[in-house]
Amino acid sequence: MTKNSKNIGLAKSEFEDLFKTYFVGLSAFAQKYVKDIDSAKEIVHDVFVNLWNKRATIDPKKSLKSYLFTAVKNRCLNKIRDDKKFDTSIEDLDTVSNQFKAEDQDHLELAELEQKIHSILMQLPEKCRAVFILSRYEGKKYKEISQELNIAQKTVETHISKALKALRLGLGNYLKLCITAFIIWLNKG
Repeated sequence: MTKNSKNIGLAKSEFEDLFKTYFVGLSAFAQKYVKDIDSAKEIVHDVFVNLWNKRATIDPKKSLKSYLFTAVKNRCLNKIRDDKKFDTSIEDLDTVSNQFKAEDQDHLELAELEQKIHSILMQLPEKCRAVFILSRYEGKKYKEISQELNIAQKTVETHISKALKALRLGLGNYLKLCITAFIIWLNKG
């Protein structure tokens, strides 16, 4: 082993962290292309298997995020191309590819935003995160949450406030981009 190759290689724990961090977002990203969640998950799984097989040559200090999204996109396009061989009613791959290029940035940004939200939520204390998920993802009222978790309704409000503050702080740049994009979109119309 040479001096320079000391830092090369992806440890099992680093790989597991990558998988836990990106699997959900990558699956949602892939589903935009292949329209089937099972196929999307299979594609993402294959990308991670390939990454694991190459783990000895990977520099863990470099960001693998763009590699993962690009690899998933390419595998999705390959699947569409392969499926086209069996179904002539599918549009020409070039047309599909061009359509995806126009939507790629939006899908990537949405997947990144979903991943960022997930990451922020995972940093919240467990009870705060549970309250927020029950409220925002399951649509439960504060009173229902307080009864379900056996806590005061005021505590539910405090947890929601804390979670929203963490999201505002963590998503500051994303929110500014969204507002700017919305204003540009309004001006075009």
